[in-house]
Amino acid sequence: MGFFLVLLAAIPIMIIVFQVQQKETESGPGKSYAFIEPGDDEAAVIRKAASVVPSPRQADWQARELIAFAHFGMNTFTNREWGEGTEDPKLFHPTELDARQWARVLKEAGMKTLIVTAKHHDGFCLWPTALTDHSVKSSPWKDGKGDVVGEVAAACREAGLGFGVYLSPWDRHEKTYGDSPRYNEYFRAQLRELLTGYGPVAEVWFDGACAEGPNGKKQVYDWPSYYKLIRELQPAAVIAIMGPDVRWVGTESGYGRETEWSVVPADISDPAAVASASQREPLDGAFTPQDLTKEDLGSRAAIRGAKSLVWYPAETDVSIRPGWFYHPDQDDQVKPPDKLVDIYFSSVGRNGVLLLNVPPDKRGLIHESDAAAMREMRRILEATFGASAAAGAKAKADTRAPGHGAELILDGDPASYWQAEPEAEAAVITLRLAKTGTFDCAMLQEAIGVGQRIEAFRLESRQGETWTGFARGTTVGAKRLLRFAPVTTDAIRIIIEQSRLNPTLAAFGLHKRAK
Repeated sequence: MGFFLVLLAAIPIMIIVFQVQQKETESGPGKSYAFIEPGDDEAAVIRKAASVVPSPRQADWQARELIAFAHFGMNTFTNREWGEGTEDPKLFHPTELDARQWARVLKEAGMKTLIVTAKHHDGFCLWPTALTDHSVKSSPWKDGKGDVVGEVAAACREAGLGFGVYLSPWDRHEKTYGDSPRYNEYFRAQLRELLTGYGPVAEVWFDGACAEGPNGKKQVYDWPSYYKLIRELQPAAVIAIMGPDVRWVGTESGYGRETEWSVVPADISDPAAVASASQREPLDGAFTPQDLTKEDLGSRAAIRGAKSLVWYPAETDVSIRPGWFYHPDQDDQVKPPDKLVDIYFSSVGRNGVLLLNVPPDKRGLIHESDAAAMREMRRILEATFGASAAAGAKAKADTRAPGHGAELILDGDPASYWQAEPEAEAAVITLRLAKTGTFDCAMLQEAIGVGQRIEAFRLESRQGETWTGFARGTTVGAKRLLRFAPVTTDAIRIIIEQSRLNPTLAAFGLHKRAK
């Protein structure tokens, strides 16, 4: 990965596909998009934004929280980040490749999905594709009979991890690259092999790297045809980055925005084409230029002039090492556990999903340094969030919709939630703790199946006869984590200052950060 995101940011056209759910012909509550009509005032736009919700595949992806990337391939053996496509397949020769070790280490770290680089920009394929000899079948590994993708898929199934594939559209080896119709056919055929030969696929990951082919012409990717094929063969898979389900957060640091909206504006040139799309072709729709890397994507100001809105959440990516592929001179540069924990708070804790790259080494194993850092990260997170000072508290809200009382934020059931009454766009929830507690971290979760609504909130603790503020935030979304100086109290207030329609909370916790 790495440099490709610089290319992605420079690409003038970002394609967004608007997903049309079955038996739906117009936007409205309960859908993953909404059209803004010419006569809609700001209040109408806000109502529509508050009613856009994730598709089932997006909701499942968001709940995973932690996803692993495994950059592994020819670059592992040439000690490079980007290959030329001219490398001899004989260079690929892991001596101890063990995909079960990958899965075991990553599961112990709390990862829920593993995405493998089935083909990077150099075009070398980690599966015995029938479309080129530039693959593992031409390598000495297992006498050309091996299949890295197959071993990773099997290891993921055995460990209970989701399995994902990265397939680089840019191919510096393939001679048809640049002859757009021919290469698009080739690329679809590669996709078909990966999506039909290895069981369920949870995520298909595309980057935006693009260049000229041997014929001197720049390749034009046929994204809609790629998406259509994925929907046909793996309808539960999310399509990430250069795809319609999940967007890039905008950096490779692992840090998301302080204010991260999952509902963002998008221009649809022909709304009727989306609304009338065939139920069997949910990718039919419209495509538009879009900048999705700027700091403010979904505020009231950002959506005010939108033609449409779409649920398009952020994936926050970072490598555990300085590089994306394994380099032996970086064994002592693995991010330490406290840094990984800070990244968790700043990605998952900011309404994102963390994609952590853990590159296997030349042996074909996750290095001991990487495994140790992740193990300790998991220990710290489990110790931090294993108990909540809010457990057993008495909760009361100044507003509630029928059947959605404040006690539901503490019941441990993600399907239940507190909700304010329909006309309330602000609220106060008071928690009287079961006993005086000390904490320095708070966790909030909205019921995103209803929509993302909270725009500003603050937390206060009771100190004697007065209430004292100790933390504040803007968006919540799937999860918001706040850190602050230690607070000791027997009661706190959650004050929702501003919301798009009546706000919700599905969960709330007060925790003491472990070391």
